[in-house]
Amino acid sequence: MTPLVEALPESTLHDVIGLLVRLVESAGALIIFTGAVWAFAQVVRAGVPGRSRDRAADFNRIRLGLGRFLVLGLEFQLAGDVLRTTVAPSFAEIGQMAAIAAIRTALNYFLGREIAQEKAEIERGETAPAHDTKGPLP
Repeated sequence: MTPLVEALPESTLHDVIGLLVRLVESAGALIIFTGAVWAFAQVVRAGVPGRSRDRAADFNRIRLGLGRFLVLGLEFQLAGDVLRTTVAPSFAEIGQMAAIAAIRTALNYFLGREIAQEKAEIERGETAPAHDTKGPLP
C-alpha cells in the first residue's frame, strides 16, 4: 500500500478525488465558456462596419481561437475523467468513462487536426473567399 492510501480511509480518498474531479472539470467548463464569450465578442467586433474587409480571414482567425479554447477545455475534461477512475471504479463506471474518454479524445483529435489545417492554410495565404467574386451569384 502507498502511504497516501494508508493515511486516508477509502471514503475520504473518494471525497478528495471527487472534489478534485469537480475542480478540474469546472476549470475545463470555464475555459470553454471563456472561449465562447471571446469568440462571440470577436464576431460582433468583426461585424462592425469599417473594421475589416477580409471577413473570411477574420472568421478563420476566430474559429482557430475558439478551437484552441475547446481543445484546452476538453483536455481538462479528459483529465477529470482520468481522475474519476483512480479510486476503485466499478466495471460500469469504467465502461462509462471509457466511452466518454473516447468521445472526448476523438473530438480533441479532430479539432486539433482542423486547427492545424486552418493554420497551415492561413500561413500559406490560401484562405478561401466567402463567395466567388468572378460573377454574380446564381
